[in-house]
Amino acid sequence: MKRYLIIQLARFGDLVQTKRLLHSLLSAGDAEVHLCIDGSLEELARLVYPEAKVHAIVAHGAGAPASLAAVLGRNGRVFSALASLHFDEVYNLNYSGLSFALSRLFPPETVRGYVSDAGQDLKDSWTAMAFRWMRHRRAWSINLADFWAILAPKPLAPQNVNPLAAPKGRGLGIVLAGRNQRRSLPPRVLADVAQTVAASRGLSRLALLGGKSELPMAREVLAALRPGVAAHVENLCGRTDWRDLTEEVSGLDLLLTPDTGTMHLAAHLGTPVLAFFLSSAWCPETGPYGLGHTVWQAVTPCAPCLESAPCGLGLTCLSAFSAPEFLRLLAGKGEGLGLAVTGLRSAFDELGSTWEPFHADLPSASERERFRRFLKRHLGLNADFAADAELAEQFYLERDWIGLERKTCKRNFKAYV
Repeated sequence: MKRYLIIQLARFGDLVQTKRLLHSLLSAGDAEVHLCIDGSLEELARLVYPEAKVHAIVAHGAGAPASLAAVLGRNGRVFSALASLHFDEVYNLNYSGLSFALSRLFPPETVRGYVSDAGQDLKDSWTAMAFRWMRHRRAWSINLADFWAILAPKPLAPQNVNPLAAPKGRGLGIVLAGRNQRRSLPPRVLADVAQTVAASRGLSRLALLGGKSELPMAREVLAALRPGVAAHVENLCGRTDWRDLTEEVSGLDLLLTPDTGTMHLAAHLGTPVLAFFLSSAWCPETGPYGLGHTVWQAVTPCAPCLESAPCGLGLTCLSAFSAPEFLRLLAGKGEGLGLAVTGLRSAFDELGSTWEPFHADLPSASERERFRRFLKRHLGLNADFAADAELAEQFYLERDWIGLERKTCKRNFKAYV
C-alpha cells in the first residue's frame, strides 16, 4: 500500500479545491492519504474527506491555544507523528514558512510543490513554471484544483471529481460576503440581484449564509428586499457550524455567491452555483469545479487586479452588477449590451475545468486557448498540438533541464520538441 501526505494549510476554499488531487491519489489503487490542515477546518475536512486521515495543527489564529508553548506543543506532537510515518510522496501546497518547516521532515525527493532541499526553500518544476505564467493572469491561468491535481502521477479525470449540479428543492442560498469585501456585492446590489434571481427561477425560500461578522450586512440586505421577499428569508448568519452549513448547502436549488469557500463546498456537493466574480477574483483560476454552474465575471480592463493592492479606480468592476440592464439580463428580459461583464457556463477539456461564454466574450480568449494547448502538450495530454517555441521560451528555464535527473522534474517536464 502506498501512503501519501497532502499539506494544505490554507483556508476553507483551498481545502475543498484540493479534492481532485486527493481523489487522484486514492484512485491510483491501494493507497492511504493523510491530510494536514489548520485546526479550525478539522470538522470540515472530516466531512468533505471521510476517506482521508486528518492531522490538525495550528496554522492560523482561529481557535489557537492562548500560549505559544501550547501551540508549539500541539504542533510538535503532530509533526512527530507524521515524521514517524513513511510517505511515498508528500504534496506541499502552500508557500509559507510553516509548510516548508513541515516538509523538512521528509526526504526532499519525495516532496512535490514547495520543497526544502539542502537548506534552500524551492519550488518544484511545475510550481515554478506557474509563477512565470501568473504574470499574465487574463490569458495564462488554469483552475487551482487542476494545478494541484497535476502534481499527482495520474490525475483523476476532471468529470469524475464533483457530481453534476442539480437543484435539490430547498430554495436559494445567498452567501453575503467572502473574506475580501472588495470581491463581494454591496448589500443593496446583492438584494436586487437575489430577488431578481429568486423571481425568475420561482424560488420562494431564501437563506442568508455567513458568520457572525456578516450579521450587520444581513440586516442591510433584509431592509433592501421587497417586503414580500423578506418575509420568506431565513437568516442563518452565525447559526451554522460546518456540519449545519454542509447540510444547508446540500439541499439548495441554487447558491448565489461571490468567490468563496461556500461556493466550492456547493460544487463538491453538486449544488448549482450562480457566482459573481469581480476585483481580484478570476473565474478561470478559482471558478466552481464541475458541470452545471454559472459565473458572471467582471471584465473591466483592470480585472483581475491584485488582491493586496488598493483599488485606485473606484471599484469600477462593480458598476456592471449594479446596472438595471444587468438585472434585466438576469431575469432573461434584456440583452445587457455594453456591460463590462461576461456570462460563463462551466465545462471541461483534457486539462480540467474551463468555461464557455454565453454572454459576451471573456478577454484574451485566443491567448488562453493557445496557453492551454501548450500545457496539454507539455503534460502529454495531447501530442497532436504543434510545439509552441515562443511560449516554451517564456516558461522553460535552463535550470529546469539541469535538474532532470531528479524525480520531480522527470515527471512534470515531458519532452517538448
